Amino acid sequence: MSSSYAGQQIAFLTQHGKEQVIAPILEPALGCVIKHVTGFDTDQLGTFTRDIRRPGSQLDAARRKARIGMELSGLSLGMASEGSFDLDPFAGMFPWNIELLVLIDDRLGIEVVGMAQGPGHSSHVQASDWPAVESFAAGVGFPDHHLVLRPQDQDDTRVHKGVSDWTGLKASFEQCLAQSGNRQVFVETDLRAFANPSRMQHIEQAAQDLLKRLQSCCPECASPGYWVSERQPGLPCSVCGRPTSGYLTEVWKCGRCLHTSVQTRTDCAFAEPKHCASCNP
Repeated sequence: MSSSYAGQQIAFLTQHGKEQVIAPILEPALGCVIKHVTGFDTDQLGTFTRDIRRPGSQLDAARRKARIGMELSGLSLGMASEGSFDLDPFAGMFPWNIELLVLIDDRLGIEVVGMAQGPGHSSHVQASDWPAVESFAAGVGFPDHHLVLRPQDQDDTRVHKGVSDWTGLKASFEQCLAQSGNRQVFVETDLRAFANPSRMQHIEQAAQDLLKRLQSCCPECASPGYWVSERQPGLPCSVCGRPTSGYLTEVWKCGRCLHTSVQTRTDCAFAEPKHCASCNP
């Protein structure tokens, strides 16, 4: 595996400090150098504060960042990270953070994507007095997690970013309150990576996932990124033996030569009856 990226520079475009958690994982394991690329304002591709909407999907944005980094650096290898926030996939009630880390390798003509997800640190409050803001800030882990303030409501374009200490928070609150026509201030967690340690943890986990995929090589052409592309249902029920929605086999695929293989899962042989449409209709 080390022969694929040993001694190679990989362009990484970011202005939010993500290289600090990605490089320590990938560099020693792959023998590569993560080259931090600057010279482009990545906020132009979308902001969490909604002043610039992100065009396309999360993966589209990551690909575009990687390509821009490759163009600026002149390198044939590029990497980029992109995050998103939504409601959790279980109850649909809590903030959920998904982080993607894409590697584009024009030498081999492949793209490999690592991913991590988990509870997100994303909250907001509409406040009219300092004690309410103070209480909210303490509850969301400020100042480790930075805050963003706006006069009036969440759509106000007068955004106060980079609020990372109590003195600055109170000053920003008072300024927003003076600017607000309804005597309300909208306060929310800053979702930029450097301002949100919870996001940084998921970005680090995405780097670990990417590393696993890059260390999995195709048995035919030896290219990195040989990974599961599809899971097929049919795991038999432990009671009635009928096929369930639980996956029985995995399809592994190479992004370069397109070699595929179907492998039966080995971690379990049967599904619990609660997942069986016959035993638990």
